Parts: sequence; C-alpha cells; structure tokens
Amino acid sequence: MGAREGPTLISSVQRAFRLLEAVSAHENGAPAKQLARETGLPLATAYHLLRTLVHDGYVRKLDDGGFILGERLQTLHTTGRAQALLSRIRPTLAALRDELSTAAYLTFYEEGEIRVAEIVDGPRAPRVDLWVGFEDAGHATALGKSVLRELGDDARKDYLSRHSLADLTPKTITDTPELLRRLDSSPTPAVTDLEEYSLGTVCVAVPVYSGDTLGSLGVSLRADRRSRLEEITTRLLPAASRVTRGLSLTI
Repeated sequence: MGAREGPTLISSVQRAFRLLEAVSAHENGAPAKQLARETGLPLATAYHLLRTLVHDGYVRKLDDGGFILGERLQTLHTTGRAQALLSRIRPTLAALRDELSTAAYLTFYEEGEIRVAEIVDGPRAPRVDLWVGFEDAGHATALGKSVLRELGDDARKDYLSRHSLADLTPKTITDTPELLRRLDSSPTPAVTDLEEYSLGTVCVAVPVYSGDTLGSLGVSLRADRRSRLEEITTRLLPAASRVTRGLSLTI
C-alpha cells in the first residue's frame, strides 16, 4: 500500500471557523460582505454559513446587519475555563484517593444549588451510589453540609426554604433547627455524614473555594472504616488548601 494520506478535512467546518475568527475581530460587528471579503469566501457561502451560525447561537446578527459573536461561544469559553481549572486539581484528588483508598469528591455552590463538579474513584475506592442527586441531599451529605456550614445566614435560609430535609436513611437529620445546631456547633471545618445519605457509607468534607465560589472537598468510605475519620480529616485539610490554591490561579 502507498503512504497514508493526511486526515480528511471538512472544508465547510474550516470555512465556518474562518468566519468566526473574522467576526471576533470586529467588536462592533461587521456585515456579511466585509466578512466574505476578509475570509476569501464567496458571498453566498458566507451568507449560508452565517445563517447557520446565527441559528445555533454562535453568531448574533445586529439590527444594522452586522454580525458579532453569540452567547453560545461565551458558554463554551466558560465551560472550557472550568474544565481547565478542574484539570489542575485532578492530580490532587487522585493522590487523595490513592493515599486514603477512598473516593474523592468536589462540589461547588452555584446558582443556589450544591453541585458535584468532580469525582475521582477507582476499583479499590468506589464512589457512593448517588441514588439521590446532591442538589436534593445537601442536608444529608458531608459535602452538602460543609457548604451549608460556610454559607451566610441569608443564603443558608434561602437554600433550606427551597429544599425539604428528606428522610434518606433512618439516620438522616430531618429537623431544620437540629441540623443548624449541629452545623454551628462543629468545632472544626470538617463535617461528617454518618450513614445519613446511604447506609453503610460514611463521609467527611471540608470547604474549598474557587475565587469567591464556595465548594467542598470530601471522601467517602465504608462505615466499618469509621474509626479512620479523624486520621483522614487531618490529611483532607491540607489537600483542601492545595485545591483552593489550584482553583484560584488565573487562567
């Protein structure tokens, strides 16, 4: 057989990217004729691609006929930045998993919800069965309670007003005053979940920050390893500091 040729390139995709680059060079917008001229594309081709890009939200057409970048690209940029930040701290989470033989979790408090951003597990450190979404189980997980502990009074009340304290196991705290009492009486930043989310599993979590965004770093382990929680907590705290530093670096 002869030498293999290079990869097959899709010319329409290349032309669309060229148009996006041209659009991005004009902060106040540019008409299709100008964009076609700058990219070397036939005007009809430029019109067709621009209509498609507008339809999908990557480009926006102004009232004066000019084209600017659309909100979809901003979403991609934001998502890409978040992925880049997570890539920085995955090695720390993996090291935590390997050192403690526990699954490691990272959450953030975003738009009034506690959301899982990353889970690093493995055959020797399986994740807990997420049978109820963390958004609805903040009161029953160490990760969620860590966030609630750090929130200001108004934000905490707002969260609890929108989320019922569901009875997930016989050990789940379902009384709001009791939950708040326990959160406020914790002498350390570490918060535990002692089979409150899932029977047979205990967790511990501590707060982390990505800029001004509050989050939590935690690990889960079998309930028969509960005696290790204090030891694990002492190792979790410096790991949380490393995660916060990694998330705070400018991209």
